Amino acid sequence: MSMMRSLLKVSVMAASIAALSHSPAALPQSQLPSLGDRISGIFSLDEEYKLGRDFLRSVRRTTPTISDPLINDYVVNFTHNLAMHSDLQDYRLAFIVIDSPALNAFATPGGVIGVNGGLFLNAHTEGEFASVMAHEIAHVSQRHFARSVEDAQRRRIPELATLLASVVLMGTGSSAGPAAVMAAQGRSIENQLRFSRQNESEADRIGLRTMVAAGYDPADMARLFERLMDISRFTSRPPEFLLSHPVTETRIADARSRAGRIPYRNTGQSDSLEYQLMRARIEVHYASDNSAAVTDFTTRLSDSRTDQQRTTNTYGLALAHLAAEQYDLALQRIDSLLASDPNRITYVVTRADILIAQGSAQQALDYLDRHLRINPSNHPLTMTHVDALIAQRNYTEAARVLERHAVSRPDDHDLWYLIAETQGQVGDISKVHQARAEYFILVGDFRSAREQLNYALRIENSREGNIPLISRLRQRMTEVEQMQRETQG
Repeated sequence: MSMMRSLLKVSVMAASIAALSHSPAALPQSQLPSLGDRISGIFSLDEEYKLGRDFLRSVRRTTPTISDPLINDYVVNFTHNLAMHSDLQDYRLAFIVIDSPALNAFATPGGVIGVNGGLFLNAHTEGEFASVMAHEIAHVSQRHFARSVEDAQRRRIPELATLLASVVLMGTGSSAGPAAVMAAQGRSIENQLRFSRQNESEADRIGLRTMVAAGYDPADMARLFERLMDISRFTSRPPEFLLSHPVTETRIADARSRAGRIPYRNTGQSDSLEYQLMRARIEVHYASDNSAAVTDFTTRLSDSRTDQQRTTNTYGLALAHLAAEQYDLALQRIDSLLASDPNRITYVVTRADILIAQGSAQQALDYLDRHLRINPSNHPLTMTHVDALIAQRNYTEAARVLERHAVSRPDDHDLWYLIAETQGQVGDISKVHQARAEYFILVGDFRSAREQLNYALRIENSREGNIPLISRLRQRMTEVEQMQRETQG
């Protein structure tokens, strides 16, 4: 029986090798697709894009995200600016902020870049934040996923051949057989780890170049690495980021060495007030005790040594007062900041949030309208404007503003969810189903999306009026069916 199992394994391995001999990596060069580089012969940029969007839909469906418009706007604008200084070929980027205080960041094929809220907590300056984001952008620009697939295909035939020989040896009853199999598997794992380490090193090197080109201090990368190493020393389980991005003394030394060799002129850009304001928002978001947060920011404000520290801690204190429902105190703090910086959108949105929370929605609307005239279609201002309308139960106007806003943000799943909820309050059931369909598409639930489109079609067909809308709904149904087929492969 043992011999039969061994021979069966031999047959499987041989079949695998035969199949691999017809893979793109094994074809003569003249038969490979000519798409600009060898990597595109395995995964084109469009294929990577589709793969990344499939992943993004899955994450939206299964993982809590931070919907704070200010945080999301900051991440999008900051990373787009950083990417302009990178080697990216495809700028179709997408972003997601995971609602977790744990330290983590990731990049997928097709330009999907994700960060946990915890990255803001652990990256103490914008330069440190930039070092992580530039590293993730480098994974995308260097197409490490496609290269990993290529490497696996390139290694697979010789590795399978070695494993096949070892299995044959086991079939003969030789005592060396099991050891040979273990050695072959060990070499395969070692090769994978070596390739992964090479990718991490390359992402560090190219990411460093990107952040310096964007004006950040190259030493920020080593500073963050050192802090992460300290974290890993004093915790039983290191942060998830360190499991996929191991920090070693060698990696820190390499970061320091590269930083010392890169020409850099200190422009003071390695930190920004806006980044510190976002950190304060994240801190209050994860505060388990609002009263303790008030006490903490009060102490930090009294201990502030620089203007930026005073401003940041004043803002954090305003947010903590808001979370603790101390609205008058929150207004006092935010108004003190607005006195010297009246058009900073972060302050404007926060003041409007306070007014809405204390029941002064009309005052918030009047205040926001003035700033929307200066910054029309600004995402945080628009969403706060909608919050004020909803607080007044003016659902019709809120739905109108949201639908207009969705034209420029068709891939915002939070936006479509809110549109569905608001149209439900209006009583337009057809639009509820249409918005729900868009939401389900963006979270990858195509069955539910088709169901919602069918409901909308029934309603519109019964009205026998809006022929163009019925046509659009049918077209959308066809598109969803195609998406579903592509996903199921």
